[in-house]
Amino acid sequence: MEKVNISLIGVGRMGQFHLNVINQINSVNLTGIYDADEKHLNEISSKYNLNSFKSLDDAIDKCDAVIIASPTKFHFDIAKKSVQKGKHVLVEKPMTENFIQAEELEAIVKEKNIIFQVGHVERFNGAVQELHHIIENPYLIEARRLAPFTPRITDVGVVFDIMIHDLDIVTSLVKKPIIRFSASGKRIKTKNEDIASALLEFEGNTIATISASRVTQEKIRTLAISTDEAHFILDYATQDITIHRQAASQSKIKTSIGINYTQESIIERVFIHRDNPLKLEDEHFANCILGKDKKLVSIEDDVRTIKLTEDILNKIKETW
Repeated sequence: MEKVNISLIGVGRMGQFHLNVINQINSVNLTGIYDADEKHLNEISSKYNLNSFKSLDDAIDKCDAVIIASPTKFHFDIAKKSVQKGKHVLVEKPMTENFIQAEELEAIVKEKNIIFQVGHVERFNGAVQELHHIIENPYLIEARRLAPFTPRITDVGVVFDIMIHDLDIVTSLVKKPIIRFSASGKRIKTKNEDIASALLEFEGNTIATISASRVTQEKIRTLAISTDEAHFILDYATQDITIHRQAASQSKIKTSIGINYTQESIIERVFIHRDNPLKLEDEHFANCILGKDKKLVSIEDDVRTIKLTEDILNKIKETW
């Protein structure tokens, strides 16, 4: 098999992002699209001149693999049906609405021995991948993911919609068990939490603070990490990493106009090969099916992320 025949299920905002990158991937053949909204499905299929399936079963049956970009509340049922039919699955995050569904899905995936990938697109951000090579023994991590309000997501709150990205990345960087955590959050514009903050304490000396908002006027996506050697700042939007190190000796420097100053730190910038993270994610999915790549993350890790995310959300709800 030289190409993977993929059906795209759900062609809303996220589904159309997948459409934009799939055509750039040589190892993928898009067999067609499906959406529960028949009018919208016809509009998209006509706009992009794509085959459209009349039913969900038809979309699943006529492919090797599915990409699920439907609303979160449908993820479990669609993914379960696809896996039971022996299809490989890439499902957008969160993989399910809750931990119980995630556990059930994990058991079926292992039984069927198929490729199952969760769409944590930040894993494929070039700067995030570089961090995994250069970070050792972090003791303080500060993640901020803030965005202006948009009514596009209504079925989940900010914890499952936005914070889950940083929970996934932070736990993968620390690689140690969480011994305790606290969390708080508030409703601002919707029936679910729109702002949230979590404090995680890991085995050893690592503390992580994670803040998420979908009602902030400015879009901010940063990750700051302190180690004994340096302080690292990652900007997700630009895929830049800045490294701050204390100068070995605070040398006195005199400028040409006679002003003296002390060099207290050194700033380095890491060169990152930039590419579209979503394209890399879809390409990795196809290459895993073809046996060209090894899975980046196990389903066990994905299920643990869901469990942590759910625990944080339940902790927040205790204060409501």
